[in-house]
Amino acid sequence: MRWVLAARRIRAATCASIRTGAIRGKPSKPPTRATRRSRPQARRTSVCADLTDFTGANEAPRGKHGRAPDVFRRGGWMPMREYALDDEVDFAIVGTGAGGATLACRLAEAGFRVVAFDAGAWWRPLEEFASDETHQAKLYWTDERICDGENPLQLGSNNSGKAVGGSTVHFAMVSLRFRPEWFQSRTRLGYGVDWPLDWREMWRYYTEVEQALGISGPVNYPWGPKRARYPYRAHEINGAGLVLARGCEALGIPWAPTPLATLSAPRGDAHQCVYRGFCVTGCATNAKQSALVTWIPRTVRAGAEIRDLAMVGRIETNALGRATGVHFHREGRWHFQRARNVVVAGYAIETPRLLLLSANGRFPEGLANRSGLVGKNLMVQANQAAWGMLDDEIRWYKGPPSLALTEHWNYQDEGKDFYGGYCYMSQGPLPLVWAATQTSRGLWGDALMREMTKYNHQAGLKMVGETLPQERNRVTLADEKDALDLPVARVTWSMCENDRRLVRHALDYMSRALAAAGASDIWTQDDDTCHLNGTARMGSDAQTSVVNADCRSWDIPNLWICDGSVFPTVGGVNPSLTIQAIACRTAGRIQALAARGEL
Repeated sequence: MRWVLAARRIRAATCASIRTGAIRGKPSKPPTRATRRSRPQARRTSVCADLTDFTGANEAPRGKHGRAPDVFRRGGWMPMREYALDDEVDFAIVGTGAGGATLACRLAEAGFRVVAFDAGAWWRPLEEFASDETHQAKLYWTDERICDGENPLQLGSNNSGKAVGGSTVHFAMVSLRFRPEWFQSRTRLGYGVDWPLDWREMWRYYTEVEQALGISGPVNYPWGPKRARYPYRAHEINGAGLVLARGCEALGIPWAPTPLATLSAPRGDAHQCVYRGFCVTGCATNAKQSALVTWIPRTVRAGAEIRDLAMVGRIETNALGRATGVHFHREGRWHFQRARNVVVAGYAIETPRLLLLSANGRFPEGLANRSGLVGKNLMVQANQAAWGMLDDEIRWYKGPPSLALTEHWNYQDEGKDFYGGYCYMSQGPLPLVWAATQTSRGLWGDALMREMTKYNHQAGLKMVGETLPQERNRVTLADEKDALDLPVARVTWSMCENDRRLVRHALDYMSRALAAAGASDIWTQDDDTCHLNGTARMGSDAQTSVVNADCRSWDIPNLWICDGSVFPTVGGVNPSLTIQAIACRTAGRIQALAARGEL
């Protein structure tokens, strides 16, 4: 069949001041009200582990005593430099996900003294990650947040991570570049707002990140300007990917193997992907090129310190309006770390929350917020899906969840009744996620059991779609407080009519594609979202943005924001590659500023 032959051709071609009293040493107050918490995880230790390391990752910090976990050796350790609280480090970085870890690595390797903080645990994937969906829920940020608006968000496993490495520890590894026109979407496409970045410059940083992560992808990617070949060959297309291919070919649109941050061949101490299928619950073989196994080890080797289980609750400023360091909670006490520069990289909810929590007499509306835009313009990405059943076994759980995709509707503007774009990908949900998806449409009991017996015959297509920035979509501080007596985030989000039109178009097209591929019993999942962006946008004007093109605050010159919060628009692709590219660019700009004495 034509779609099978196409897949074979692809395979052949690709072989190649805290209100709780944040004083150093002062114990934290007990929580003032009950909060929802994750169920405690069973402690797991390795027989190879150092005999002094009996505690689980969530029980006590591991980045201590001059050492850090070596994620490539069971029970192994690597030396790590430690800084005293009174040491004025060059950079205190809050968050170790795609933005924070990449920036920490680049700055440490350039000779800056760096301390990075993460509220989550420092996991050992080889020993502590299991092929068990429930067990791996330990990776998600499930702290209480208040969600409202016309379309309240479901936060947790699909868009929030709490671990050293951030959400990259459980992300789906899809690594796509922005369409060049999206960097000037207002000027060239008539919607949104222009970025203060040029796509040609970003193209160089995309290549840098792809090489650093060892992205696996096709020899010739059919969308966008020509680019350097991906470092590793594309992965084999599984049954779910072949369904996407068949549907695309029947509708006359191109498709391609998905560029993925997971290895298709061995690389250093990391093994190639063995197609376990548990990618979005943490990779137990280190094939996934998350920040935990890429940027973080390099950061430590370069002389930086990573502090795990360290929740930053406030950024301190002085009478000159400059940041002086961060208050953080670790091992039951509040501490203060001095720093010449502070970088916030907590992602689109925790970043504005921290800036707002740091309000003081000089900055009563929060730090970096003279524009009034901190927390505003929250963008999520549409993540709706179409599902169907095939006569043949698909066994969609084998391999990474999205092995094939099409970006046709990111690059095709004709025939749309909406602004923006979307891609869609093959899917491979694990059984518990699939059962939850079925219960969301009312199946229960015997009906659910009957549906689950068809699991190996199911196939699905899932979109990553652009939503427009709106000031009414925002992150603010709620009256409710967390276990550290800090106000939790209130997240308000509503779709606009353009968002709804885009989703309708995608659901209709994906349903048609499944039908063309031979699927029956097709139905759509109409309410799902994924990646969070915006809330501290970059721009060329201090009145209409929070940071400049270098991710530097307009208001506080030694305060930086480096994560998906800075996105002015979100595009129709997964954001992790762009976040890391921005972090590489920011590191380069910081080095240039330091060389000129302008830091």
